[in-house]
Amino acid sequence: MKKLIGSAFAALMLASQPLFAQSGPVKIYGLVELSGTGTTSGTNFNDGIKLAVKEINAAGGILGRKIEYTANDTQSQPQVAKALAVKAIDDGAYVVMGPVFSGSILVSMAETRRAEVPNFTGGEAAAITQQGNPYIFRTSFTQASAMPKVARYIKDQVKAKTVAMIWVNNDFGKGGRDVFLKSIEPLGIKVVADISTDPGQVDFSSAVLKARQANADALFVYSNEEESARALRELKKQGYDKPIIGETVLTSQKVIELAGDAANGAAAHVGLTSDAPDPLVKGYTQRFQKEYNYKSDHNGLKGYTAMYIVKAVTEKVGKFDQKAFAKAMHGVRLSAKQYPGILMDVAFDDRGDLDRESFMTKVVNGKQEVVATLPAASAK
Repeated sequence: MKKLIGSAFAALMLASQPLFAQSGPVKIYGLVELSGTGTTSGTNFNDGIKLAVKEINAAGGILGRKIEYTANDTQSQPQVAKALAVKAIDDGAYVVMGPVFSGSILVSMAETRRAEVPNFTGGEAAAITQQGNPYIFRTSFTQASAMPKVARYIKDQVKAKTVAMIWVNNDFGKGGRDVFLKSIEPLGIKVVADISTDPGQVDFSSAVLKARQANADALFVYSNEEESARALRELKKQGYDKPIIGETVLTSQKVIELAGDAANGAAAHVGLTSDAPDPLVKGYTQRFQKEYNYKSDHNGLKGYTAMYIVKAVTEKVGKFDQKAFAKAMHGVRLSAKQYPGILMDVAFDDRGDLDRESFMTKVVNGKQEVVATLPAASAK
């Protein structure tokens, strides 16, 4: 009798666990910054996902099942993101997309890991994939892989021996600052001004004055979109005339729009750009513009390609199995020739970090221009 009761209890507990449906629409949940300081990043990421979902559904879905995508606003708040992750799990999400902000994903991914739900993020903080979470996958370069490229550019192309830094004091900014410092140290580049700024900061006059007074050979700016634009405007206002270099955000479309002429001359390494000289990327850029009436930035590309990666890997597995999906993601290599929606050949390592070609960009006459295509690390 005890054995029977125990079996019945176990069956009841199993039935109570949140599981994604094995028939009907495939539920994909977005945890995205649609308000707050991450609005630009989250909106682009979300719109990229929606465009991919629309295309995939029009072509028959994934393994014959249509995608049902639900976007949830994290309000750019980690604890809101955490609560929404629980909701997505309870609602039977097959995959969770986002958040984009590193501070939010570092909190919310504990829930998707606990539930063994694959989770894609646009966050760049190195710590995201250093925790041994087998269910987290990055849609952007980690700071640990991107910053050495920035450091090498500063040394080889800018010929700088000293550098000043303006960075945002959040998980994203602190992580980037730390990796940047580690990257320039072996190259003999000295930091002569280490300037911290607040998330959402409006007045950059003091930060820029400190950078000017440091008289470094170059300035490294690492912040969110709105803050980066404010910094560039203040740099122009104060007549700063040294090279300004960043990583991904600094030459993004939103920064260019917000900074205007002040963005001209800024350079940055980017993992993805709508201005990449590639037919598949150009086609995506045109479709995105037509769909939303604005130009996609790198976050739009992250969301779009992530959704197509979900489709490609699920089809490789041949069934909707979250554990099998996560296992297949580690070490997977996907070619754009076989899966055009991923836009560029991509590989994932055993931590969930990706590898692919990337670009050095510069803002010229109000437009981001690709000045160099850098090979994937695995191609070297």
